[in-house]
Amino acid sequence: MRGLNPEPARPDSRRGAIRPAPHYTQKRRDARNNQRFARTLARLALRSLHQELVLYPKPGLVSLVDNGSHRDMDAATFMRSLFSLRHYFYQIAVAGMQAAPFRQLQHLAIAAEARMLRATGGVNTHRGAIFALGMLCAAMAYCRARKMPLSEPTIRAALLIRWGDALTGHTHADGQDRASHGQQVAAAHAVGGAREEGALGFPSVFEIALPRMRRTLEQGRAWQDAKIDALFALMQHISDTNVYHRGGAQGAALVRGRSAGFLAAGGTGNPGWQALALDCHRAFVAQRLSPGGAADLLAAACLVHQVCALDGEAGLPRRRAG
Repeated sequence: MRGLNPEPARPDSRRGAIRPAPHYTQKRRDARNNQRFARTLARLALRSLHQELVLYPKPGLVSLVDNGSHRDMDAATFMRSLFSLRHYFYQIAVAGMQAAPFRQLQHLAIAAEARMLRATGGVNTHRGAIFALGMLCAAMAYCRARKMPLSEPTIRAALLIRWGDALTGHTHADGQDRASHGQQVAAAHAVGGAREEGALGFPSVFEIALPRMRRTLEQGRAWQDAKIDALFALMQHISDTNVYHRGGAQGAALVRGRSAGFLAAGGTGNPGWQALALDCHRAFVAQRLSPGGAADLLAAACLVHQVCALDGEAGLPRRRAG
């Protein structure tokens, strides 16, 4: 006679014994917890984009204070864009939990970009963020569904193991769609763009922005300061195709040099850091330079930092005992 549990027994690797597969009520509980986490992840993704928007001083970029180097967008444009993405991050998190193929994730991102462009009247506010935060949401949700710890190394490893080959192929794909400004600039100046960043597991997020955030926080400064320092670190180190598009190699050199100077002067640890950042802002605006790629990666770093810092088991919402 068959037992009440329809699931086959599974070996218990810790004791060499046979243990039953999870009961269906446990599966339902896990499914509910996973759905709740996907919603939490989507909220944190939108929050991270909003945190980037409201940051100031932020050289050349749109904020609540001014439009930076832009004439075709303002903070209201970004808020409309954010609202249009409210379902996307949840959808891609669910797809990540299901270990969906890259092509499915790509379709979700393309649909999200179309909604963004409709909301902004054709203005590209978050194309890079749709890709970066979307892939990270998928990777974090993939870890969650498999009860893996939400740590920076685990998230990055999951991204590369599950979708790394597809991301590499995506980096070298051509002729399938019209190249974006970023792709055109990357080819013209032989610099890496968003696609290469993703194929390498977002090194600028995990190796530049997040360590800089931690250093600032460990020195006792505020979260706002940590974001400023991380942004300047990104501007110093990455080859931002947005900057190359507007200012060429000379503009890129100016961004790297001014950013390096800000950090060499102590970053937000310098009592006069705000004046230094504002001076940098004015210099970028005068040259119409806008490091939008750095802004997208900053938002991605904010997302990873906040997800890894969540309370509860494996950085997740707390489960009820029993």
